[in-house]
Order: sequence, then structure tokens, then C-alpha cells
Amino acid sequence: MAGLRRRLVKRRIRIRRTRGRRLRRALVVLLALLANLVGAAVVAYHLTKIPEPHPETAMQSTVFVDDHGDYLGRRGPVDRQEIPLSQVPRYVQEAVIAAENRSFRSDTGISPRAIARAAWATVSGGDRQGGSTITQQYVKNALLSPEQTLSRKAREALISIKLDRTRSKDEILQGYLNTVYFGRGAAGIQSAARNYFGVDAKDLTVSQGAALASVINIPSYYEKAGSDPKVTAKLVDRWEWVLDAMAHSGAITSAQRAGARFPAFRFYPPGDTDGQRQYLIDAAASEAADRLGITEDQLARGGYTVRTTFDLTAQDATAELAADGTEKKTGEKTGEKTAEEKTADAKAGGKKRAEVKTSGDVRVHTAVVALVPGDGAVRVLYGGADYASQPFNDARDGAVEAGTALQPFSGMKLLAPLTDLTRTAAPTPLRLASAYATAAAHGVYATPYTVAKITRAGRTLYEAHPRTRTAMTRADAGMVAKLLYGRLDAAPATRTGAAGLRTLWQTTYDEHLTLTVALFAEHPAKGKKAALPAPLPYTAGSRSLSVSEGVWSKIVGTAEGHDPAAEPNPGLPTGQTKPILATR
Repeated sequence: MAGLRRRLVKRRIRIRRTRGRRLRRALVVLLALLANLVGAAVVAYHLTKIPEPHPETAMQSTVFVDDHGDYLGRRGPVDRQEIPLSQVPRYVQEAVIAAENRSFRSDTGISPRAIARAAWATVSGGDRQGGSTITQQYVKNALLSPEQTLSRKAREALISIKLDRTRSKDEILQGYLNTVYFGRGAAGIQSAARNYFGVDAKDLTVSQGAALASVINIPSYYEKAGSDPKVTAKLVDRWEWVLDAMAHSGAITSAQRAGARFPAFRFYPPGDTDGQRQYLIDAAASEAADRLGITEDQLARGGYTVRTTFDLTAQDATAELAADGTEKKTGEKTGEKTAEEKTADAKAGGKKRAEVKTSGDVRVHTAVVALVPGDGAVRVLYGGADYASQPFNDARDGAVEAGTALQPFSGMKLLAPLTDLTRTAAPTPLRLASAYATAAAHGVYATPYTVAKITRAGRTLYEAHPRTRTAMTRADAGMVAKLLYGRLDAAPATRTGAAGLRTLWQTTYDEHLTLTVALFAEHPAKGKKAALPAPLPYTAGSRSLSVSEGVWSKIVGTAEGHDPAAEPNPGLPTGQTKPILATR
């Protein structure tokens, strides 16, 4: 026992004597390890290159709007349009920062705590962790794959630090806002603003900006806000949290916070967008690509905004008026017509047609064109009721027998591009409308166009100007007007024409607007049997008149309060006023 105690005492003495040496050794090892780690991190930092964005994040869609800037539709693989940060209101930027990363303006691009939490979750198999900085989110979404591994997370941190040191905060925020997913298929703030509120990003209000910022957290859930009460209520709570943070940081005033009201969202999911608007997009896309000298596929992927000449309100009204008279099946008609039907048919030149009886399935086609004389801007181009079932545009490409609709131009000397008009048995409705518009403009032909302006990232790439030339003498144009006004004995002038019982044309014009309605009928194709021409039903005359009068009233009514004589039009002859619709 005494020997054992002596050995224990000696060991304790030896341990005390060597404690300092062992601590120094441990410290050296630890410092060496840290040095190696730091060295490895430094080497990894310098070897790390900031990758180019994924090809899909560089893809954009092209958006089409009408003459008033109302959304018409889009073309492209993804619903994204890139815009400069200057087009995003400052309060919208601050709303996103308040919602996603409040230290964004001062941090180094990473959140060590969030990285450690995510790493532990990955190792332990816990739930996926968020909390990344805006810089990290941008790197993850636009530059790296979304896989949840330690190596990818480490690379994300290195790239985020390097990005923060080599790019300005505004550059990083701009990239983030242009690529982050907002739900509803929208990538980026511009598409999100359109999909949720129907406005451009630059026009977002404080409340709308805070709502979009709140959506980023769980976009696939919050995208139903506005149609799902439970989702809406949860989003309202987050929206208020974001606004409170903005007020606390001074991004908005206390008055702005007090006056904020949760914004109304557009209904989701949207309805069928095929309809007949795709006819308009087809026409404008073809023209826009031609003006830029690119293919339509390049246009669709290019992130352009195409401002068309169309009046969407008038176009939708045309669709409704045309749909009201759609006849899929016309049975044999007997009995007397009402006095109203007889009067309408007589006004439309349909006295003989009133006696016709039709039987079997008959499909009535309606094509409508409205354009501005002396300018060429196309306001309405109704080519069919449903693009999905008939992608062919009757108004732009359909050959419709003209018959007596061309009589006013007979015997006169027409110049290009109307030279062979009277020898064309079946012109397109757009071409016939252009001929009457030439008469309305005292002989000045204006090339029809559907694209008014093309922009990209706020820069104007193309702006339309009327392309005009003399196609008939002023005297001949006056003869056409005299014939039409003489028949109607009042303005605006109207001309009704037909090709037997197969087609019916009606053109109404004054010096501000030319409107052409063309109707023709067919027995639809069945199996291997091709479609065959059919006589128009007895209601064609009243239907043509109804569409013509309704569309004319709708278009002219949109120019309330404007005096067309107030501005000269360089595209028209001296003394002629600027067309009403060309001034909007």
C-alpha cells in the first residue's frame, strides 16, 4: 500500500510539472488546425469563381399590352421580365428587405447562424432550414443548384461572400428581385406585379409591395390569396408584420403605415386565356419580330414589352357582340319575322336574304376590323371566337368574297398598294377596310400596323410612325364618300355589300375611324368531308348591323372629351384632323 501511494504521488507531481507543456502543445495543434482551416478557406475563396446565372434564369417572356397599357398576354418559356432596380419603387425594395433579410444593407452576404442551423439540420436529418440572406437566396436560386448538401451550402457561402465584396448591394438586390419566385408562375417582381395586381412594378403601391414581399416566404401557398379566405388571412398577418418593420426602420412614415389597406388580388387561378386574344398576339408578335429583325422565338424569349395598337375594351365588346349571334345550328325557318328584324335587314341591305331558308348545321364566321384612317393603327382585329379551335385569323388572312362591297371603287384609277383591288374577288377584311380607310383619308393610304412601341428594360427599341402614300385621287375619294353618304344621308357613312347569299359586308367610316364587318357561313367539315360554303341565315343582316353599331359606339365612346380638331395629323392631308383614336 505504501508503494502504491508513492507511485500515485509521483504521477500527480509529474502531471503538474508537464501540464503547461501539454497545454502549449494542444494550443499549438489547435492553432495549426485553425490556420489550416483559414488557409483552406482563403484558398477556396480565391479559387471560387462567381458562376454565370442558369440559362433558365436568363430566359424571359415578352409581354403584350394594348393601346392603354392593359395586359393582353405573353409569349415565352417562363413568365419573367427583367427590369432595372430604378423601376422598382424604393418602398417595394425595403418591403422585400424587411420580409427576407433586414440586415441586408450591412451584412457580409451570409448569416453564420443560419448556415450553422442549416448544416446541423442536414447532418441530423432535421427539417429543412431557411433564414438565408438575400445574397444567399440569389446565389442559390440563380447561380447554384437547389440541392441541400454541406458542400453546396459551403460553396453558396463562399460565393455569397465574394459576391458581396465584388458587387454593390443594389446590383445584388436587382438580380434577386428579377429572379425570385413569387408564385402564380411569376419569376421576378415585374411579372409578379402583373399577375397579382395587373400593374407594372413601377406602379406598385406601398400596400401592394408589402404584399408581394410577404408572398416570397411560401409562394406556392400564398399565391391563392384573394380567392382562398384562409390563405388570405394568414398573408394579411405577415403583411402587417412587414409594414410594422418598414415603419420601425423609417422606410415608410407612420402616416403611410396607418393608411395602409390590404390590397385586392386578381382572381386566381385565371380563366382560359386562349379565346380570341391570341389572334391579336399572333398578329403583333409577327410584326414586332419583323420590326426588330429577329425570329418570333427570339422575340418570345427576349423580355420585350410590345405595346400594341389594339383597344382591348373594344375588342372584348366585339367578341361579346359576335358571340351573341353565333349560330352553330340553323334549322329551317318558317313564319313571319318581327318588324324589328325586317327593319334591321332592310337597313343592312338584306331584303332578299330575308326570304332564304336554311337547314342543317351552319357555322357563321364573323370578322371585324377597325382602324384609323390616315394613320393605319388597328384598333380591333376580331378573327374568330376561339383560337384553340380555329387558330386561323379570318380578319387578317381570310379570303371573303367581296361582291358588291367593291362597287364604290369600280372605274377609278387606284395606285399601289390598291392597284389590283377591284380585280380581287375575295380580299381579306383587313384589306377591304384599308381601302375604305383610304377614301376616308381623302385618298391617303396608311399601311395597317398593330405594334405601336417595343421596349426592353425601360429602353425604347422601336416606335411606330404612320407609313402613308397616295393611293387614289382626292376627287375619287370624294366620290366614294358621296356615294356612301348619299345612301345614308347622314354621318358616319355606311356601305353594305354582298356576294350573293354567301357573304355579307358592312363598312362604316368617317375621317376618324373605319369599321368593317364581314360575315360568311359554311357547313363544317365532318370526318373526311371538307367544309362547304353555305348561305347565310336570315338573321345575318340584323347581326351585321348589331355588331357594326355596337362596336362603333364602343370605340368612339372611349374618346369622350377629346376634340380631334385640336391637333394636326402629319399623316393626313392638309386640313384633315387627327383621328380620335390615334391620339390616345
